[in-house]
Amino acid sequence: MTQETFKNTVFILKDEMYRFAKRFVMSSDEAEDVVQDLMMKFWQKRDELEQFGNLKSYALKSVRNECLNRLKHHDVKIGFADMQLHRSELYSMEVDNLKEHIIGFINQLPEKQKMVIHLKDVEDYDVSEISEMLEMEENAVRVNLMRARQKVKEQISQLMSYEKRSITR
Repeated sequence: MTQETFKNTVFILKDEMYRFAKRFVMSSDEAEDVVQDLMMKFWQKRDELEQFGNLKSYALKSVRNECLNRLKHHDVKIGFADMQLHRSELYSMEVDNLKEHIIGFINQLPEKQKMVIHLKDVEDYDVSEISEMLEMEENAVRVNLMRARQKVKEQISQLMSYEKRSITR
């Protein structure tokens, strides 16, 4: 694989890889590190990459695995726990912006649901592609997506009814 081919097939995925990594590690710097490390690995085995049919799926699967490996590391675990605590404190504060509330609702979802809703509703992947990336059955992807959307919808409804009660008082 030439440098130009690598640039046009693998390197163009870096932004999607970054967004996906950030969903796991919750840190811009850590997500950038994940993408940079994977780009180095991909470049080193660029001749082997041609055997993978769907490079995008392979790249995002690699991001997921790399992030999970990093989360196993003790220091990152502590940082992740601190970040989650910080997020829950932020969530409890009154925020007028519905978008921020929705992002908070999504971040509270279980990991599988969070990944599925991100890949489907933010990155706009098909269920079959998500199934391949996350190594899940297509039906499991659909179920997790439905449950994630239902939970977010319920929380938005609760927020709206709370806002309505607050306004009428």
